[in-house]
Amino acid sequence: MKVPISFNKLPNSPSIDKVGVEERVARFQTRSIKNESKRQGLDLVLSMIDLTTLEGKDTPGKVKQMCYKAHHLHDAYEGVPNVAAVCVYPSMVRSAKTALIGTDVKVASVSTAFPSGQSTREIKITDTKFAVDEGADEIDMVISRGKFLEGEYNFVFDEIASIKEACGKARLKVILETGELCTLDNVRKASDIAIYAGADFIKTSTGKIQPAATMQVTYTMLMAIKDYYDATGIMIGMKPAGGISTSKLALHNLVMVKEVLGNNWLNNEWFRFGASSLANDVLMQIMKLETGVYQSSDYFSID
Repeated sequence: MKVPISFNKLPNSPSIDKVGVEERVARFQTRSIKNESKRQGLDLVLSMIDLTTLEGKDTPGKVKQMCYKAHHLHDAYEGVPNVAAVCVYPSMVRSAKTALIGTDVKVASVSTAFPSGQSTREIKITDTKFAVDEGADEIDMVISRGKFLEGEYNFVFDEIASIKEACGKARLKVILETGELCTLDNVRKASDIAIYAGADFIKTSTGKIQPAATMQVTYTMLMAIKDYYDATGIMIGMKPAGGISTSKLALHNLVMVKEVLGNNWLNNEWFRFGASSLANDVLMQIMKLETGVYQSSDYFSID
């Protein structure tokens, strides 16, 4: 099991060449994908999606409906895979877990006073332990962005490490909320802190703040994962979330993952998309490949 190191052993984060990142990302976006490879890519994208509902109006019934969709996408087109997980608030974990009995779909829960992170560490730990006790397989926590921007890096590191401990056997995804970090240098610094503090995944965004999962941000985070793997041999997962609503953009992200990290990351154990609306677009593209015509977007259920 991956365990955090001491904050004092955290290596210095490199400065980021913003222009260089933009040029590299632009090259990923020019790659063309042949139809046979495209279908394989679309199936892969579907298998990496975390279907998500994180609204004040969430109910057990709404969560149950989303869970049904999560493992019945083949109702829309035969042969497509299930999504990777559903992501809900801690209070909805038990409903999701019950609805997904007998499937391979994981249940993820946000915690730590999502989405703001504005609470005490004690409450954040309690929040996390409650979600795990309710059956969450994965925890998506938010970092304290205010503390980070004040330069309180040790505080952020220790908080992540304490949540990692509270997770027990559940995997921990650490949300940086990159739209509030302002610079790619900050994104890289926050990525390194999260990784060395014990994150199993690093995640761009809550989906509540824009800009969210830009390819420039994702590339910067992938490079942090690569450098950590090169130094330790330990794999860390990546989850871009927010703003990835089209198959084309999702496939561009997979091209980037393959070229930066390699084939070992091209599965839902190590790469996820936090983008519920993406599933419908992928199904539409699959039907277009197979039948030659687009279905209306309302052919598929929204939740």
